[in-house]
Amino acid sequence: MEKLLEINNVSLTYQTPKDEINAIKNLSFYCNKGDFMSIIGPSGCGKTTVLSLIAGLISPTSGEIRLNAEKPSEQKSNIGYMLQKDHLFPWRTIEKNIYLPLEIKKIKNKQAKENALSLLKKYGLYDFKDNYPEELSGGMRQRAALIRTLVSSPQLLLLDEPFSALDYQTRLSVCDDVYKIIKSEQKTAVLVTHDISEAIAMSDIIIVLTARPAQVKSIFKPNIEGNSPIGKRESPQFGVWFEKIWKELN
Repeated sequence: MEKLLEINNVSLTYQTPKDEINAIKNLSFYCNKGDFMSIIGPSGCGKTTVLSLIAGLISPTSGEIRLNAEKPSEQKSNIGYMLQKDHLFPWRTIEKNIYLPLEIKKIKNKQAKENALSLLKKYGLYDFKDNYPEELSGGMRQRAALIRTLVSSPQLLLLDEPFSALDYQTRLSVCDDVYKIIKSEQKTAVLVTHDISEAIAMSDIIIVLTARPAQVKSIFKPNIEGNSPIGKRESPQFGVWFEKIWKELN
């Protein structure tokens, strides 16, 4: 397998008005191309901070992060970031929303827009391209947000608890949608979540972090049968993995 993302002995320390905070300490792991990885850990341990480091939004105090053997700051065009809320602009139609990354990167060729529309068709949103976000369900909006992230063809997707604002039933359905889209597009993904079940159902690899300063406590590779997250939840092995990871966190 070819490594896409490497994090080597990364530490992060930052100053507050009163103190120096050690947020991350000697963090090391890697992600191969095509992997779906989840990062879980205690509340406040620094999961989202890890994503910010990978995205190149902040720099580590020590250690290095490599994407395709280069620094993230040199690879920002190859990283897509999906947040907790869809952040679709309410005054733009779904079609205009998904064009946004192309506008930011000043990509004006016809082929890029045709590719964006083909993603809407492929994943069932083309008939809603002239609708505004408020006219779509929460699940459809998250699907649109993911398509917007994909139109610039990133190699790595960073997902920061993208389902947390959804009700439970919608969350299960959208997890399935997002998983299938990412696998169909053959993308590599790193998901931050506090939901153990979600991590098990979606992931090839699960990184368990310690309390702050965050370090890797355990790495799990649940190989559960099933073609989708919902299918995997029905496996007899699902409960076994849940108990194992829950114990690791508590």
